[in-house]
Amino acid sequence: MTMKVGLFIPCYINAVYPQVGIASYKLLRSLGVDVDYPLDQTCCGQPMANAGFENEAVDLARRFDEQFKNYDYIVGPSASCAVFVRDNYGRLLKEDKHRCASEGKIYDICEFIHDIVRPASLKARFPHKVSLQNSCHGVRLMKLSSASELNIPYFSKLRDLLSLVEGVEVVEPERKDECCGFGGMFAVEEDAVSVQMGHDKVMRHIATGAEYIVGADSSCLMHQNGIIARDKLPIKTLHIVEILAAGL
Repeated sequence: MTMKVGLFIPCYINAVYPQVGIASYKLLRSLGVDVDYPLDQTCCGQPMANAGFENEAVDLARRFDEQFKNYDYIVGPSASCAVFVRDNYGRLLKEDKHRCASEGKIYDICEFIHDIVRPASLKARFPHKVSLQNSCHGVRLMKLSSASELNIPYFSKLRDLLSLVEGVEVVEPERKDECCGFGGMFAVEEDAVSVQMGHDKVMRHIATGAEYIVGADSSCLMHQNGIIARDKLPIKTLHIVEILAAGL
């Protein structure tokens, strides 16, 4: 497959879950993708914009756009970061004299593999029961799965990809696409509500009997993992690419 992909790894993933970036690189390479990781990449600007400081996100957006302009696709293991670029860069960079190069070619890694690469099989094996974490950005903005409030047939790109993994059993919790309570700035400004929402979500995942909570957004997993660690709950979190790349 002839395509040049720039791998974008959000700052917090590099800091907290470096194994997710490594798994993303290995997974794309195993699928025959020509993938490159720009070493001097920085934040996409989402935290600043979400906090009300869009002016401080413009230079980061401009830098990001310049760094990734020569790739056919930009791919990253974070739906929230990818959709921020896709939905906001054109507006943030409207004063520039050229069209934003990033907004039309950035994908969440699951979306990219499912919709663009379309593998018939994977080399992965993961003999465990997992409960799907459907992140809000992934469901409602990136359409990684069907939103429960819409009267449309069920679909889940995460479930489709996991079906290619040998040995894995996939379940979903009650109220499967309800927010886990993270929401970026929401977790800071409404911390008590955020923690309660996260606890409720984790308990629904535990009720499925799963060993792991698995999702495509590390921010949601990080939030729930903090609750799991604090309360010593019997479940773990795992980014989906770590399963799709298992054994590579």
